[in-house]
Amino acid sequence: MPAAGTGPDGAMVSAVSIVKRFGGRTALAGVDLSVAAGEYVALMGPNGAGKTTLLRILALLSRPTSGRVSIGGLDPRRQGDAVRRQIGYLSHRTMLYGDLSARQNLTFYARLYGLPDARRRLETLIERVGLGGRSDDLVRTYSRGMQQRLAIARALLHDPRLLLLDEPHTGLDAAAGALLDDLLEESRRAGCTLLMATHDARRAEALCDRIVVLERGRLCALSPQPNAEGAR
Repeated sequence: MPAAGTGPDGAMVSAVSIVKRFGGRTALAGVDLSVAAGEYVALMGPNGAGKTTLLRILALLSRPTSGRVSIGGLDPRRQGDAVRRQIGYLSHRTMLYGDLSARQNLTFYARLYGLPDARRRLETLIERVGLGGRSDDLVRTYSRGMQQRLAIARALLHDPRLLLLDEPHTGLDAAAGALLDDLLEESRRAGCTLLMATHDARRAEALCDRIVVLERGRLCALSPQPNAEGAR
């Protein structure tokens, strides 16, 4: 039987024949992708391949021109609010408010997600991403790396079942990158499903269960990692 909150085939993410056009340009040309519950998948490909477009569609921030998506067995067209509560999304934009502090930003998002009594979760994440000493400073005073750390906390705040990550290591130094890897692995072990767009082949091979390659709007390779079981 499929896991609770997944599609009939046990998939957390199911994208079928996804096409996305912007005027006369086709960004996605019929993408079929299934990600099993609890799987950690790397999405690779050159700039302009359509990786960000696909992630935005899965995050419900953009609608496909045609095709259908299912998240956790739910149809976003009819159950959008329930789907959004399951998703954590980390993009090139931090989605943070510069004139609020780190604590105020996370408090805002906790209310947005309807999290009851989120103070302990919020404070734990602030410390976990190394911002405890700057939690009351305005975010516009943060470096790019610090903003990315806070964006990671934002994406994890509501304990999502699905994490969609668009080049999440951008702006992070080696120590912060390693911290992010640890946080993502903790989420995976807790049952979270991860789909990460990255150009870092070494990191993808070391961390992910498999790699899929997107090129010119089409999936051109789906590569299972032979060490996926033994490396855990």
